[in-house]
Amino acid sequence: MDATLDVLDILDIEFNYTEAYAGNECFKRNGTTIPEETINLARQSDATLFGAVTTVPGQKSAIITLRKELDLYANIRPVKSFEGVQSLYKDIDFVIIRENTEGLYSGVEEYTDEGAIALRIITRKSSERISKYAFRYAEKTGRNRITAVHNTKILKKTDGIFTEAFYNIASRYNGLEVEDCYIGEVAMHLLTKPHHFQVMVTTNLLGDILSDEGAGLVGGLGMAPSANIGDNNGLFEPVHGSAPDIVGQDVSNPSAMILSAVMMLEYLQEDEEARRLEKALADVLREGKALTPDLGGRSKTKDMVRELKKKLELL
Repeated sequence: MDATLDVLDILDIEFNYTEAYAGNECFKRNGTTIPEETINLARQSDATLFGAVTTVPGQKSAIITLRKELDLYANIRPVKSFEGVQSLYKDIDFVIIRENTEGLYSGVEEYTDEGAIALRIITRKSSERISKYAFRYAEKTGRNRITAVHNTKILKKTDGIFTEAFYNIASRYNGLEVEDCYIGEVAMHLLTKPHHFQVMVTTNLLGDILSDEGAGLVGGLGMAPSANIGDNNGLFEPVHGSAPDIVGQDVSNPSAMILSAVMMLEYLQEDEEARRLEKALADVLREGKALTPDLGGRSKTKDMVRELKKKLELL
């Protein structure tokens, strides 16, 4: 987060930052992983940039709470390869759009005498809403193939509703190639022919798993940004976790956080500065002069950021 704010501060945009707290350290200080004050500040802000936090066992998830409270129903996870970063394929560029508020992440669970039960909630309203977002996203970004991912072979009713809703929305759009695929088929084809995909739309758990697989195609979670979008709010976060084992070592890869900030700039309609920041990062990755250890380099985070700022000044 510090590295990303350092970079944002030299862009041609004036930001007013308000700090808010969440996660494990917040729990130690305040007895809660996500204070009401944090939720309210996020709700009132033009955008929220969320750093990776540590989950507290037995306590509510800060990020899932924010998604629900702000109705951030669309989770957008780009999967893009960058020159200079070891990837399984070159020129990968697709996006997974995941329903973000229900499914198996609805949080409805209970213990039974023999184990536990989790409730998978799929509604037509949410399925149509996320499908509509996917079609609008495809049109806006110039992508022409949309793939709905499901498992109706097994989950006939819940995924049945999802696919019905998808095709209901698809009927309102012309000129786009539409398909639906089983989850197992997609999981295999992500490894064998990932260039086929442009925009995927799917349910909560399936999207979570597929997007991590997608990150593996392009260099790992250190290269995986994400956005959580609702009708009134946007929250942007790296996909990776908090990595407490390397705290204070200045070796964290800032790329996912910086790319999340790029998505935030796009959301704020600062497209020119978004492209400038993304190109500067791409230049740093391609040249490979200052890369963190997970990227195959020997540099510190601050060295990579320093190189990035130099590139920004030239653009």
